[in-house]
Amino acid sequence: MEYKYQDINKIASYKTWPGRKKVDTLLFIDCTLYTQLGIDSSIKEKKETKLKSKNIYKAIGKINPQLGKLFLQSMDN
Repeated sequence: MEYKYQDINKIASYKTWPGRKKVDTLLFIDCTLYTQLGIDSSIKEKKETKLKSKNIYKAIGKINPQLGKLFLQSMDN
């Protein structure tokens, strides 16, 4: 099944999935968001993608606080 950005809260709340699978799926969604950007993408689209990415990292932080914190810190640099 292919997951979309709208599924991040659902993925984070799955009880039967191990944490590693949740994080991997969320990072795959994040990767997909960035690969859909191109040189012709507007500044608005880039900002929206960055905001979505930040929300994904916050969801990862609920699963693995240390990893989520590292992603958010690296995003600010």
